[in-house]
Amino acid sequence: MASLRSTVRYSVRGLRPKSTPSRNSNTLPRFVALSTTTTPISPPPPRRPATTQKAVTFSLVVAAVLGLFLTSGEATVAADDGTHHAKLIPFQEVSEHNKKDDLWVVIRGEVYNLTDFISIHPGGAKVIIQHAGKDATKIFESIHAKGLLETMLSPSQHVGTVDPATMPKLKPELTDDDIRMMINNKNKPPLGAMINLGDIEEVAKRVMSEKAWHYYRSDAEDGYTYRNNFAALTHYFFRPRILREVGQVDPSTSILGMSCDLPIFAGPAAMAGLGHPEGEKNIVRGTGNSGILYGVQSNDLLTELQISSNASCSLEEIAAARQPDQSLIFQLYIAKERQVSVDVLRKVENLGFKAVMFTVDAPVLGRREFDMRTRIVTDDDEEDGAPPKSKGGVSATIDGYFDVNIGWKDVEWLQASGIDRQTKLPIIIKGIQTVDDCLLAIKYPGVKGILISNHGGRQADYAPAPIDVLYELRQKHPEVFDKVEVYVDGGFRRGTDVVKAVCLGAKAVGLGRPFLYANAAYGERGVSKTIQILREEIINCMQQIGLTNLSQAKPEMIKYMERTIAPPKSSDYSQE
Repeated sequence: MASLRSTVRYSVRGLRPKSTPSRNSNTLPRFVALSTTTTPISPPPPRRPATTQKAVTFSLVVAAVLGLFLTSGEATVAADDGTHHAKLIPFQEVSEHNKKDDLWVVIRGEVYNLTDFISIHPGGAKVIIQHAGKDATKIFESIHAKGLLETMLSPSQHVGTVDPATMPKLKPELTDDDIRMMINNKNKPPLGAMINLGDIEEVAKRVMSEKAWHYYRSDAEDGYTYRNNFAALTHYFFRPRILREVGQVDPSTSILGMSCDLPIFAGPAAMAGLGHPEGEKNIVRGTGNSGILYGVQSNDLLTELQISSNASCSLEEIAAARQPDQSLIFQLYIAKERQVSVDVLRKVENLGFKAVMFTVDAPVLGRREFDMRTRIVTDDDEEDGAPPKSKGGVSATIDGYFDVNIGWKDVEWLQASGIDRQTKLPIIIKGIQTVDDCLLAIKYPGVKGILISNHGGRQADYAPAPIDVLYELRQKHPEVFDKVEVYVDGGFRRGTDVVKAVCLGAKAVGLGRPFLYANAAYGERGVSKTIQILREEIINCMQQIGLTNLSQAKPEMIKYMERTIAPPKSSDYSQE
């Protein structure tokens, strides 16, 4: 290094004009600023071959020019593309751009001009205007995935990098909700004290932000679909068999040929990052370590659409967090621009996902009023005499950017043969709510599974409970179970209810909110604990009713009870 330093100084000195001060002067030439020390300049090294000397001299000319640029009197930083240097922007300058028609924000140390973006921001303009001229990193990272900005905004909207030395040294402004969360997180019970999934949900409610809880817990309108999902399960009772030698019990199964230690999977659920900074990565790790599958909902499709994310991690981040042999299923919403969906499907296949879960029950978002109440409402909501928009909350960030006009033609489009085929992966249709649509789905050879679901009660209010649709399908068309794999979700919080569904023919049961709650309350360990609780409940139930493996679960072991069973006291049965 010393030799190289001497070479640089010597060669640059040789380039000096005659007016340059001598080396004994107290004033150094500006291009000597490339050196980080003021030690005496060493004698020149032995002369190199001519060709090498010319190359070195040329390189040093470039270095000298860069040195002149770097010491031109302004703070500088390497640009993102590595091709040039840009000046650092004082935070004071950022704070001056704090109006709707001139709006800058700082996100992760970078300055962005969002003046033209606020009118098309899916989450509304108000949240951006609130952070005009400020550091918006905290609110941005609580919802959006890393890497999203690069595709949401054009390069011209990236103004530069904020000078960290000018950032205000202010204490965080804590709201009453922040203080509540801090106290509750500090005083929450240890994970080992959690007995069932309801316990974990109660902890999550206390430690999450009000905004995050409202989004996770929200349901459609008056919540009848959501509450009926739980109530319907109480009508199905077991007909236990005895003397079945249940000392050894195997609760494992498979989903489309993928092994699964339990007949459950973590269903796709949006914005796990609202509950924990690691977001979906925690769920990937927890499910991978526990031997169950995860249906991934990613921001990548939304990124291509240049809107905010419905997941907190990118596909690459999620894939990188999985175990080497862990299988993942990708949830697909069809974009208005079909090529966007095609591009994402190619990425999914390249990353090694094993199936596509085509979601069909949300062409538009339901009216999730519990979430909508968190919307920021101001006096200028009503503009130009038009009534103010009523939709809001976190859900608004993902509304309106998928194709409303999806139909059975899109199932044909996905599974077409030859060069027209959009994916080689098996297709699961998610969101079927009637027996009639089950019968239509099995007509498409690319469809290998159907998921009976009402989106956790978040879409149509008064939609049927999935367990009831499963029971009806078993009663009227048992042949369907021989043609495709059937799954179910909605209201499942107990291993006993999982076993009920398996007896009626379900290959596996999906759970969404429980994993969001577990992640919010205890992170990856909470996800693993949730699976452990369900494992213990499933095995215990199998032993109690006389099953040593799931192939022995039959419809004859279930009896439908007409009478209404009083529900347990739980937040699941009350509208917050």
